[in-house]
Amino acid sequence: MTTADRAERVETGPNGERAVDHNPQSDRDADTGRVGIILAGGRSKRFPTVDKAVAPLDGTPLLGHVVRTLEPTVDEILVNCREEQHEAFAEALSHFDVRFVFDSTPDRGPLVGLETALSAAGATYAAVLPCDMPLVPAAFVDMLFSRARNRTGAVAQLDGQPQPFPAVVHVRAAAAACTEAAARNTGRLDEFVSILDPVVLPERAVLAHVDRRAFTNINTHEDLATARNALLQTK
Repeated sequence: MTTADRAERVETGPNGERAVDHNPQSDRDADTGRVGIILAGGRSKRFPTVDKAVAPLDGTPLLGHVVRTLEPTVDEILVNCREEQHEAFAEALSHFDVRFVFDSTPDRGPLVGLETALSAAGATYAAVLPCDMPLVPAAFVDMLFSRARNRTGAVAQLDGQPQPFPAVVHVRAAAAACTEAAARNTGRLDEFVSILDPVVLPERAVLAHVDRRAFTNINTHEDLATARNALLQTK
């Protein structure tokens, strides 16, 4: 199915953001439950030949790998991106059920993108991943959901520091943390995590469940080659 074959519903959020639903039969009412959020609005400055979100890894765009990570654990997936990215991303994800949410003002950083996506989410908890982390296992995301229960969220510790991604966050608590971070004039993800005050899984527990390579970010073509090798080693 091509993007032209899909009906689209456009929604406008409280801050002027627009959301496109590519599954008109899916009118989910998820005031409880789980949503997946993929942050994909960056400019890929270190990946100049193509938007890295659609760069192929083992025959699947990076975005597709992240969708596959989230699919088993959530009821809905939101992709936050710039509006001009929509056509290419929709084509890349034409076989997936996702909803696109656009920032009213692009290029303001991942926290603004996260706040936009959170405002479009009806679920209680959200798993958050950037588009450039294709190696995170779905089972690890599910574990974060279980640790976040009745808390503001859950993140992993690595190299002695809480990692902003992958994260599972309480939607309302995370939206409030985004607002507070904005009031402090900071777009820093570590500041957001500090304000949110989630459960932090100790590094020994993290590495008992997942390989360190799961936290790999794809920022360059060299990173993509490294990820390909990592996938080959798991086959």
